[in-house]
Amino acid sequence: MGIRTAVAQESAQICERKPFEQQSYIVCSPDAAKGSLQLFWRGADGQPYRTFSQLADSLTAKGKTLVFAINAGMYQPDFTPLGLYVENGQELRPAETGTRTGEPGKIPNFYKQPNGVLYWGSAGAGILSTGDFIKQKPAAEFATQSGPMLVIDNRLHPALIPGSSDRTRRSGVGVCDGGKVRFAISEDSVNFHDFARFFRDGLHCPNALFLDGGNGSGLFNPALGRNDYSWHGGYGPIAGFVQ
Repeated sequence: MGIRTAVAQESAQICERKPFEQQSYIVCSPDAAKGSLQLFWRGADGQPYRTFSQLADSLTAKGKTLVFAINAGMYQPDFTPLGLYVENGQELRPAETGTRTGEPGKIPNFYKQPNGVLYWGSAGAGILSTGDFIKQKPAAEFATQSGPMLVIDNRLHPALIPGSSDRTRRSGVGVCDGGKVRFAISEDSVNFHDFARFFRDGLHCPNALFLDGGNGSGLFNPALGRNDYSWHGGYGPIAGFVQ
């Protein structure tokens, strides 16, 4: 079996399509025994990677393979992460603790409280509300802040509306049974409530975090023929599984 064939087969096992209530999702579950889950933002030149292809090429030049990648949170016009961003143990962006007021439908998704932080390191992975993360200060080799939370201790975020007409393609992440990290992206338009239920009831994740929607969400997985491009001009923080 050739190296490329072996990587493709492992990639196919790590990312797979999962149906849930007439919706289709792609779920990627990184396996620490097969590679390393990392966060990426800027390359050696100090510039944001922006595209999955640039990140993949950079890793290939180092003799490594990007098995899958997904957007890892929201970002500003210059592709700077919006909120806390920790890469290789270094805090490159501080936590955003500001709030927004107004009609619920007009508050940006990031600021629909509580928002939260996905983090992982030698002690495992977790998702906490931003306030709890700041209080508890868990050891984190990698961390990214986004919002809103989708599932909080097995309860859906209170702002999520059943049957909402606000539907778009969405991406998110859950820390599920056994502490397993699972990233998911919808293949079709879905509302927040249904997306959160997929994490809680379909993937059995007691805690889950929204990453982004619409043009800000994307997936890289050659085994499934995916190398998405953001029409915002690129992505900011990227989560990637590397072999």
